[in-house]
Amino acid sequence: MTHVVSNERTDGGRLHIARSRGAASGFLVILLGLWGALVPFAGPAFNFAYDPDQGSAWSAARGWLEVLPGAVAVIGGLLLLLSQNRATAMFGGWLSVVAGAWFVIGRVMATTLTIGEIGRPVAETDVKAAWLELTYFYGLGALIVFSGAIALGRVSVRSVRDVGHARRAATARHDEVDDDSTRVAETTTGPAPSQVAGDRPAVEEHPKRSWRNPLRRRDHDTTTIAR
Repeated sequence: MTHVVSNERTDGGRLHIARSRGAASGFLVILLGLWGALVPFAGPAFNFAYDPDQGSAWSAARGWLEVLPGAVAVIGGLLLLLSQNRATAMFGGWLSVVAGAWFVIGRVMATTLTIGEIGRPVAETDVKAAWLELTYFYGLGALIVFSGAIALGRVSVRSVRDVGHARRAATARHDEVDDDSTRVAETTTGPAPSQVAGDRPAVEEHPKRSWRNPLRRRDHDTTTIAR
């Protein structure tokens, strides 16, 4: 009985995923991270900021509480968007979750860690103050955590689509290897001896003697000797 064993092992194994698995979540995390890192410097121009006396100037509190988590979220989003490795994509998802969580709890930890105060929101009404709190910290952080968690759930599961994608990629690589091997074999192997330039098939110098005219051969030889 013959057993046929199919080679289902692909380069990267279970860690290989399609790039589209974390693309949507990664793109959203990048946008949210850019917003969180840049809005404290652009917001004062539109009367949408904290601590109006500071304007768009740099401060340690802004660096620790807004720029740092925003930059970490952007890095995590890029890993989710571009990576085809499951471990790398999951690392990007965890970076996104940590960055979002820091947006949420950073202001509470600021006093304990002595990294400075961000100030109070510039708002004439409670609605605008709540809106500033949500868009700068709490709501922004919750959205980043939510997007990162969705990405983690998607990239952590090995689906049938991942298996099919890995098999197609492995098949394409094997076909390329076979083509390269064929080209190398054709290059190193010379043509057959009968096909070498300059070689010609041997030609008989004398016609064969036939039983129908045995004397023609003898006459031809006699004439040649006489000459």
